[in-house]
Amino acid sequence: MNTEALSKEQRILRAMRKTLGNVVRDVTPLGGRPNPLTVDTIQDIKDCFALIAERERELAGLLDFDQAKPYYKDGTLPEAQVLSFVKSSKEN
Repeated sequence: MNTEALSKEQRILRAMRKTLGNVVRDVTPLGGRPNPLTVDTIQDIKDCFALIAERERELAGLLDFDQAKPYYKDGTLPEAQVLSFVKSSKEN
């Protein structure tokens, strides 16, 4: 699978996740009202989110993309220094 095909699949998955999330937000009842979705439908939505997340992880693995690290399009990593904000204790 080439990078262009993976990118297209990633865009599709992102759009599906966003649309499904918007549907859930739109039908979520306010303040104690009954949920219009059945328990089975809610479970199906959860399963869809899980499948989308699993496939996104697979695609990230195919692209050798570590989701724990920041990604920069130009491929360079920023040079950074670790700063300590902890004050040293004063001894009297």
